[in-house]
Amino acid sequence: EKSVSMPVKMDEVEQGCILYNIDPIVMKYHYEVDYIHSYAQDSPFFEGLAKGELKGSKCTKCGGTFATPRSHCMTCGAETEWMQLPLTGKVHTYTTCYFGGQEFLAETPFTLIMVEWPGVDTLFLSRLIGVAPADVKIGMNIQAKFKRLSQFKPTDVYFVPA
Repeated sequence: EKSVSMPVKMDEVEQGCILYNIDPIVMKYHYEVDYIHSYAQDSPFFEGLAKGELKGSKCTKCGGTFATPRSHCMTCGAETEWMQLPLTGKVHTYTTCYFGGQEFLAETPFTLIMVEWPGVDTLFLSRLIGVAPADVKIGMNIQAKFKRLSQFKPTDVYFVPA
């Protein structure tokens, strides 16, 4: 048998792309997606942020303490348990960021700090608000503040001078 070819037409729609350049081709496309994410074992940390609490982790075997959520100890591998972190600490080090992602464009330049607490073995990365970059000092006393409308994101907490 002989196959018969039928005319085929592909539907085409305008995608709304913008051509910026030809050599090389650079185009802008709109992209949108719903993203489902689970914090799994780190969920209590993000729940804490929504309640105005900072939660770290403590090793059940060697006693190591961590300023960021961990299900297991970085040193001995044993399971950890949640511990409350103080809402006041000190600037361990800092940097001024002159470029940032979309979330930080309105704040640029902004200051990122590493927060230290007595008796906690690791540091916590956050933003310092309300201080001119030239006035930030290592060792300066700081206090945690929380966004009123939690997004369950690390940026729900920030620090200000204490």
